Amino acid sequence: MEVYFPKRNPATSPKLWPREEAESLPFSLSQLPNLLKVFSLSPSSPQAKAMEDTLRECESKPIKGEVKFCATSLESMLDFTRTALGFTHDLQVFTTSHKTKSSVTFQNYTLENIVEIPASKMVACHTMPYPYAVFYCHSQESENKIYRVDLGGENGDRVEAMAVCHMDTSQWGHSHVSFQVLKVKPGTISVCHFFPADNLILVPKHGSATMWCDGVVGTTWFCNRVMWWCCAYVCTVSDVLVATIRTVSGTND
Repeated sequence: MEVYFPKRNPATSPKLWPREEAESLPFSLSQLPNLLKVFSLSPSSPQAKAMEDTLRECESKPIKGEVKFCATSLESMLDFTRTALGFTHDLQVFTTSHKTKSSVTFQNYTLENIVEIPASKMVACHTMPYPYAVFYCHSQESENKIYRVDLGGENGDRVEAMAVCHMDTSQWGHSHVSFQVLKVKPGTISVCHFFPADNLILVPKHGSATMWCDGVVGTTWFCNRVMWWCCAYVCTVSDVLVATIRTVSGTND
């Protein structure tokens, strides 16, 4: 099957800001003219259009059975996740992991293995175009299935991809791109899609395993350091989530 995986360089991608810094600026479509001045962007520039689209999407109403939030900081993402999942235990974070280095973004892949990740609820966070990192996070009451899929590319690329299947699409808008491509109506089919490497899936953690950062590229040493600190002192969900997301977004020192 043909799959497009965007390749983004964390070194050049927008960084997540601390809550205090993010909240020092308005995050509102009505304030877009002032925000463009802050970031020295022309109103006619592609960056200005991207900011407008992001703010408009973030302010749009959720569909029935959905809660949504645009996180502008690590702390606000964690606050929303706690509220959406309604849990007090540990959190697990999944992302797509590219096992080989390649500049190819679109090619044929062979499905080599698939494993379902059990989760009663999930929060999906997608990166949005903005001068600093913004994650569009949402959770749905309807059934979703999460999978880890091993893919082999025709050029030798290896990808451990995260995929989500939305089992009930009856509340989705008729203009959703999935229905346009598949030429079907809302509620008639389930829709599955892969996650880019800089998108996150957050679920309540089950079992007694100690791996907190499944699927996150390049986090083995970093996660081990965090886990050692947790064992030696007191570990919170926030500590581990912040460590994981900082690594994904390229903010790891």
